[in-house]
Amino acid sequence: MIEDWLRLGALLEDDSEVADSIRRSGGAGEDVRAALFDALDDAGALAYMEWSDSGVELADALAQLPRVFRTGADLDEVGDVDGALSDAIAEADGILSGHGLCTLYLDEGSDACPLVVVARSDVDEITALAARLSITARTF
Repeated sequence: MIEDWLRLGALLEDDSEVADSIRRSGGAGEDVRAALFDALDDAGALAYMEWSDSGVELADALAQLPRVFRTGADLDEVGDVDGALSDAIAEADGILSGHGLCTLYLDEGSDACPLVVVARSDVDEITALAARLSITARTF
């Protein structure tokens, strides 16, 4: 089972600290889930949004994620989206898809909207692994 957690962590963020945190957690139960989310947050790969956040807040948060930052993607149009956060995420995905990336929601069991940006080619594997590990991971 720890191999699934390690693979999921590697697909979500290639920072070695993610794998180290998963190993230190023992690879089981809520400890490993918490370790994964904490490590993603520490690596700067997790954008914690509130469902009431605006497109401007989303654009600012996504621009700081390492994968997005490295692309130089212009997310100004995301800030122009009025309405639901999911609409702004859809706009961001349209921009990020041109860079081979996709925004993914990871349910951590809170009212927040934790987002990661992953390689579009890895989405199917990520969602399958997450489902096996009882984590909801979905695109918009």
